[in-house]
Amino acid sequence: MSLFLIGLAALAALGAPIFALLGGLSLFLFHWAHIESAALIIELARLADMPSLIAVPLFTFAGYLLAESNAPQRLLALAEASLSWLPGGIAVASLGACALFTAFTGASGVTIIALGGIIYAILTRQGYSEKFSLGLITTTGSLGLLFPPSLPIILYALVAKISINQLFAATLIPGLILLILLSLYVARVSLQIQMPRSPFQWSSFKTAFREAAWEVPLPFLIIGGIYGGIFTASEAAAVMAFYVLVVEILIYRDVKVSAVPNVMVKSMALVGAILIVLGTALGLTNYLIEAEIPNRLFAWLQTHISGPNEFLILLNIFLLVVNMVEIFSAIIIVVPIIVPIALKYGINPIHLGSLFLLNLEIGYMTPPMGLNLFLSSRRFEKTLPELYRAAFPFWAILVFFLILVTYLPGLSLWLPRILKIQ
Repeated sequence: MSLFLIGLAALAALGAPIFALLGGLSLFLFHWAHIESAALIIELARLADMPSLIAVPLFTFAGYLLAESNAPQRLLALAEASLSWLPGGIAVASLGACALFTAFTGASGVTIIALGGIIYAILTRQGYSEKFSLGLITTTGSLGLLFPPSLPIILYALVAKISINQLFAATLIPGLILLILLSLYVARVSLQIQMPRSPFQWSSFKTAFREAAWEVPLPFLIIGGIYGGIFTASEAAAVMAFYVLVVEILIYRDVKVSAVPNVMVKSMALVGAILIVLGTALGLTNYLIEAEIPNRLFAWLQTHISGPNEFLILLNIFLLVVNMVEIFSAIIIVVPIIVPIALKYGINPIHLGSLFLLNLEIGYMTPPMGLNLFLSSRRFEKTLPELYRAAFPFWAILVFFLILVTYLPGLSLWLPRILKIQ
């Protein structure tokens, strides 16, 4: 057993694919426990029967198609025309546009690469410091992960076996409050440096709105349709994929028909990687349950952690470290272990989902391994210590808000209860 684990760790250090590591570990543990290895294949087959699974490839394809088009530039121009009259209006517009774009693409890297250069040029031209601009861009790379139809929300719900619609509703209010807190901060910075404001101009707004007229209804169509009970998350994914396909190819003509197969290949490569890791992870989860690992961890925690408040502190620290590494792996590997333990402490699984996803968002910009920090460092050719300092004020706001969400579960549970979402 020890020799096998040492070999597995060595393969991981050499960069072996995570699905191979999980699959190998699962097969070995099943064999070691004298359980038929077919249990792993059964989990893969069960995964294919999940009705909500279709939402993953459809939302991913729609997000990649949006990234290939000029939608990010149109949305940013509209946000700028709408909010430039406010204190820090340009920066607030950047926050909103990036949050929306990240929600639809579900990937932090896409936002920083697609919008980072544009936003950096706009902010520095307006007079914001390089440090502030880099910090804002690094933050916005993962800001939309709490907004539907973010892919991590869907994946978390599938792994934790909770309602996707409920988790969509649970993360919406925290996401909006966080966006407001960050907007207040950038407005305060703008007032301190006496950033000039541009008067609202109807002509600029109408031009920007006209150019983005077909993309503006998209969030209202998808989010409103889900919360209004018009369609499920899976049906919303189909609606979004069809709508984006028609708008970007036939109306705006940003994406050529000949480019669609390439977009499909790139988006489905990500989906395939997620699904194969998910399948092998579910097999490993079955072994953990059979071996009563969560119960043993809970028994150990009970001797050291007296109540749910202390457990939540420990959980947040653990998640911030884990979520720095890789978004989808963190969800697939960690969630099956922490959910049963959290339930024993009386923590609502929907509230736990909000906590996990907010930790995921913060982990992206947490030194030393936060993915957003590496992406910004490469994109703008800055050292990591420079990015650490630039992102710190924004990171501190996110951590403060994490504490609020942790100990005020109503922030996450209020909307699902009001809407009576199942």
